[in-house]
Amino acid sequence: MKFRAISLLMLAEVMAMALWFVSAAVLPDILREVTLSPMRQAALTSGVQAGFVIGALMSAVLGLADRFDPRRVFAVSAIGAGLFNATLLVSEPGSLAAIAARVATGALLAGVYPVGMKIVVGWGREDRGFLVGALVGALTLGSASPHLIALAGGADWRFTVGVASLASIASGILGLFVALGPHHAIAARFDATAITAAWTNRRVRLAYAGYLGHMWELYAMWAWIAAATAMSYAATMPLAAAEQLSIVTAFIAIGAGGLACAFAGLAADRIGKANVTIIAMGLSGASALATALTFGGPSRLTFVIVVIWGITIIPDSAQFSALVADAAPSDQAGSLMTFQTALGFALTFVTVQITPVLATHFGWPIVLAGLALGPVFGIAAMFRLKAMD
Repeated sequence: MKFRAISLLMLAEVMAMALWFVSAAVLPDILREVTLSPMRQAALTSGVQAGFVIGALMSAVLGLADRFDPRRVFAVSAIGAGLFNATLLVSEPGSLAAIAARVATGALLAGVYPVGMKIVVGWGREDRGFLVGALVGALTLGSASPHLIALAGGADWRFTVGVASLASIASGILGLFVALGPHHAIAARFDATAITAAWTNRRVRLAYAGYLGHMWELYAMWAWIAAATAMSYAATMPLAAAEQLSIVTAFIAIGAGGLACAFAGLAADRIGKANVTIIAMGLSGASALATALTFGGPSRLTFVIVVIWGITIIPDSAQFSALVADAAPSDQAGSLMTFQTALGFALTFVTVQITPVLATHFGWPIVLAGLALGPVFGIAAMFRLKAMD
């Protein structure tokens, strides 16, 4: 029962989260059709971040993941997100209507990712690091999948949009068949004050701080690594070949990180969740600096470093959520994990939006190096959390 439930949930998560980076995956093809300013280009992706924050805040304050059957919340959210994303097929590329659709998609995905965490933590305590790690791995593979779909669809960006939309709708239906675990808890009543534990509970507060350091780096890298590596590769090869290789780079780097999440979860259950976050952030921060230093150099070297960066940038994400679940009452865990993601994605709205703008003014190497500041902050928070043990 447990294996079947977790497997179905992971598959549903992969299918729904394909929506997140659809715009980043198809942006080069859209730009061949229309001209968009850097701000509009960024808004197609950062709009998802903004919508996610709005949706996650509403969900956290209303306690949706703790008060209602999370499978139904997941289903409604995934189906709705797929339908809104499908409106990109009839909207003018990069228009306000398209950006609004991306915001709505992000708001509904707040009922997919955090709610999935609520479901998965109900299936275990001793192996919670692995369970949450496996779920975040599925989320990561889903986030990488638009790049693979884009490769299959060639220059037809509407093919990618359509496939991702249908996948999310199907995931919502699949989510209804996921069983709830023995540790699943339901809040007895609406309690908006539950999220105040984000400040009053020091363990939760430090887990939030570590997560924010992690998120400073994560989505800026995920959203723009294809664009950054295309510029880097173009220094040593034709632009068309550089763009193709950059898409492959983004898919492999993000996807490999997803596979690493489950292994990091197993390690977290043995050596401690905080230790895993420290190791992962140390490696990802070093990879960000190495990518900056080798920018424009041999393409094979850059490719290897970026893949290492992709492998190390995500495994700690699950453990921050698991740390919150461990420190919170079980009937508040869903709200507190949702609020955690809301704060993290509020930060990513800024980083995703300003990254290409800063790159235009200062160059990609400086921007990539600046992403390493997040892991430094996160590591400091995790050492303070470890000192409480």
